[in-house]
Amino acid sequence: MITALGAYVLRQACADAVQWPPHVKLAVNLSALQFRTGNLFAMVKSTLEETGLSPKRLELEITETLLLEKVDQVMATLHALRALGVHISMDDFGTGYSSLSYLRKFPFDKIKIDQSFVRDLANNADSQAIVRAILSLGSSLGITITAEGVETEAELDCLKAEGCNEGQGYLFSKAQPQKGVLEMLAKKTVRAA
Repeated sequence: MITALGAYVLRQACADAVQWPPHVKLAVNLSALQFRTGNLFAMVKSTLEETGLSPKRLELEITETLLLEKVDQVMATLHALRALGVHISMDDFGTGYSSLSYLRKFPFDKIKIDQSFVRDLANNADSQAIVRAILSLGSSLGITITAEGVETEAELDCLKAEGCNEGQGYLFSKAQPQKGVLEMLAKKTVRAA
């Protein structure tokens, strides 16, 4: 069922994102099972064509554990998606079977620092060191870094102090239906004008 559900989620999310301002990107998580079917590239391509969403506005998130299975097939699919213009992010970085060789084998557009390293960041020297190292690695490789699970101002302040300029989490907003997203984007557009 995950393959059918994943296709539905991608299609609905892309259809919703078409209504957003053109500078706003959409991120969608992929399951390892979606790669096993072998038709992921065709599904993404047809979804973008059907909805009219520019591939440059779509970011697909994968986990490190996906890279342990059928590496050649997964890498070929990721390269094909990237050639289409889709952005690829490594989600939950540092929690799986982290291998820096993956960063060499595939040029990720983004690495997402797992929320377990962000939680109570201001009071945890070990987490601060890990976040600092990931940010330095990303900077050296030209990869954008996003911190997941930002819930407090203290976490945000610590991330900013370390040089992280992208975050996601409840501090910014809880999940919203399309109507809520459109209202939030409209408010931001008015504020920016």
